[in-house]
Parts: sequence; structure tokens; C-alpha cells
Amino acid sequence: RRCRGAVQSPGAGREPAAPGGVPKPFTEVIKANIGDAHAMGQKPITFLRQVVALCLCPELLDEPWVPSDARARARRLLDACAGHSAGAYSASPGIELVRRDVARFLERRDGVPARHDDVFLSTGASDAIVGILKLLVSGAGATRTGVLIPVPQYPLYSAAVAELDAVPVAYYLDEERCWALEPGELRRALAAARRHCAPRVLCIINPGNPTGQVQSRQCIEDIIKLAYEEQLFLMADEVYQDNVYAEGSAFHSFKKVLFELGSPYKDVVELASFHSVSKGFMGECGFRSGFVEVVNMDPEVREQLIKMVSVRLCPPVPGQIILDAMVAPPEPGEPSYERFMAEKQEVLSALAHKARITQEIFNQAPGIHCNPVQGAMYSFPRIELPPRAVQEALGQAPDAFFCMKLLEETGICVVPGSGFGQREGTYHFRMTILPPAEKLRELLHKLSQFHAKFTREFS
Repeated sequence: RRCRGAVQSPGAGREPAAPGGVPKPFTEVIKANIGDAHAMGQKPITFLRQVVALCLCPELLDEPWVPSDARARARRLLDACAGHSAGAYSASPGIELVRRDVARFLERRDGVPARHDDVFLSTGASDAIVGILKLLVSGAGATRTGVLIPVPQYPLYSAAVAELDAVPVAYYLDEERCWALEPGELRRALAAARRHCAPRVLCIINPGNPTGQVQSRQCIEDIIKLAYEEQLFLMADEVYQDNVYAEGSAFHSFKKVLFELGSPYKDVVELASFHSVSKGFMGECGFRSGFVEVVNMDPEVREQLIKMVSVRLCPPVPGQIILDAMVAPPEPGEPSYERFMAEKQEVLSALAHKARITQEIFNQAPGIHCNPVQGAMYSFPRIELPPRAVQEALGQAPDAFFCMKLLEETGICVVPGSGFGQREGTYHFRMTILPPAEKLRELLHKLSQFHAKFTREFS
């Protein structure tokens, strides 16, 4: 959790001073530090909320103003709940109906078969990621499980690996090539790790957090082939799969590419892929709902997964309901279809626009370099810091020092790159592209101006 320390905590409490307090040099705190779409003003997708509302308050099912397709979805889901109530426990892996709908969603996405028995619903994708890691970690000393993690990386992975007493194995994304993943870098990391642990797991985040890249199909093919050669279990974090903006970029699921590569890869490579309602165009972080699909998992390991899932009783049922509305959206000709598609497109078009202006404005500022935000919800610009600022950071990471000064003087809260890992001697910060477009534009200009002022002060 190192990316949620000193900068975020003051950000939560440093609102402009009340009358009689110490005045701040800004009128509001702009919290650009976390990917919480609704907290930043994004409106919910109507159909998703209607289905949830109907399931939680079945009296609304008789209201004529509610679209008939939303009512039909809700009745279908309530029929699948014990006692026809969203307040009842579900089966531990999730409501079977929802898991079947997830499997159909995956088949439509990938064009290859999916089994609902391979789908496990979870309390957000994070819960599923930690659960799969628990299954795969074993050994002691030189036989401890090594987990390959991208750098920069989402700190959930390093935190989970530390908690499970596994060995984090860093591989670096190539900033000069828009944060591409190079097979040669993976092989370097593997060779170095084998001196002190047993690398067994390879984690990929695509589209990337915090780096906003979308890996090419060729890159994914290369990763799958390497996993086959090195007998690595693949964990594909694909929660941003709907968030692809850059021209020429496209999301390719690991499962689809795995099956299109054919034998022997599709028969052997073990894969767990993750999705969530928290990101994409939904942004429903508070419902804490996601799923994992496992492919080619060893039968004995799978048995342990089923046991582990059974211990937790079940994921929250309202989260399962909204997940179902995501994977089984309105179809052409249904009453909610046009509104659903318009709302979805509005969200994704706005994010694509904000991705473009983020890159454009930052790259006009001397000393700031921002790769194209190809996908996800974040930019991860590299910043130049004067040597005196590095010296005066006084035990802090220099980019954390910069981010704290930024917060104190402008009210803009971003996360230092050191919280995600970065190559030595480079400095970054992560910020979301979620604020409304005009507020984001203002934020970008203020941040660029502050960097110029900071550079002058410490030169």
C-alpha cells in the first residue's frame, strides 16, 4: 500500500480551512489520486442501477415506468436467489445463473467456449487476485514461489506477495516504447530470480495501471509462448478491457490469443483472467464485484480453489446482480438498448477525449514527458526534478516530495511514481483522467505551471 501513504492521507483532510482556521492557497482539493469514477462525478449507467434497484426493492417490479427488459432481468435474477431475495446467501462461487451469463459474455468476447464451472465470482477483482495468489504460493528458502510483477505496478500485487511470504520478481516495462513488455526483459528477470527462488507466476496488467498502455497482440503471443516454455502460471488482470482509446490500439484477451495460438499452448498454459464492474464504463467501485475465469488449472489446485471459495460463504449478492447486468446488457430491439448504448458511448468518448488532452497538455510543458494514454484511467508522466530538490527531499522519495509540495500549494492530489516502482533515477506521478473535462484541463495547466515554479525554486 505504499502508494496510499503520506500524499493521500493529507489529501483526505486538507480541505480549504474553515473560518478562523489557517487559510490554504487553493479553494478545493482535487483528488486525482484514485480511479473512483463516480466519486469524480461520472453518472451511473441507468440500466445497471435499475436492475439492482428492482432486485433490492421488488415492489418496483409492478411500476409501469420501469422498462420491461429491466423488469424481466430482475425477475430472472430473483428467481435464481434463495427465497427470491437478494438478501439471501448464494452459492459460494456465485449465483449459477450469473456465472452462466459470465460464461456467455466470455464466449461472445473471445469466440471460444467458456464453462460456467470455470468462473468464480468475487468481492471485486482484487479479492480474486489475492485468492489465486494464495493458491500458487508455497515453499521456503530457495524454493519459495517467485511472482513476476510489472514495474511500474499496481501495489496490490507487491502487497499480496509480501503478505503471502512469496518473492516479488520485478520486470520493467519499456517507457521509451509506450510501456511495452519485452520478452527479453522477462527472461532477464527470470534468470536473476532463479538464483534465490522458484518463479512460478507471471502477472500482467493489460490495459495497464498505472501506465495506461495497451499491449499488442504480438506481445501477448510472446508472453504466452514464454509462459509455456518456462512453465509459468499466467495471471491476466484485464479489468480495464473496455478502456481503450488510442488509434491503432485494441484489447486482446489472453484467453482468446491462447486459444488462437492452438496446440500445444491452448492445452497446457494455465491462465487466470480477471474482470470487474469497478472500471470500464461502469465505474461501480462501491459494489465490490468481479470474477476470475480459470483455464487449464491443475485439477488438484482447482479442488483447493473450490475449498478456499467455500470458506468465504459468498460474494455480496447486490454485486453479483450488477455484474450480471454488465455481462448481459440490453440487446438491440429491447426498450433499454438505445439509452444504454448512448450512456456507455458518452462515458468512453469522454475518457478518450480526456486521455488526448492529458498527453497534449503535459507534453507542452518543459520537463514533463507523458506517453500516450492508450487505455485504462491513468497517466503516468515522467518529470525532471532539479538536483537540489532531490537533495532536500530529506528521506522522502524525491517524487513524493514533489507531490506533497504540489498538494500543499495547489490542492492537487496525485500519487508519486515511487509508490508503483520505477527505474532508478527516474521520477513520475500517477493521476487519473476521471475529473470532468474542464476541471481536468484546469488541473493539467496548474500542475504544469507548478512544475515550472518548483524547478525554478530548486535550481
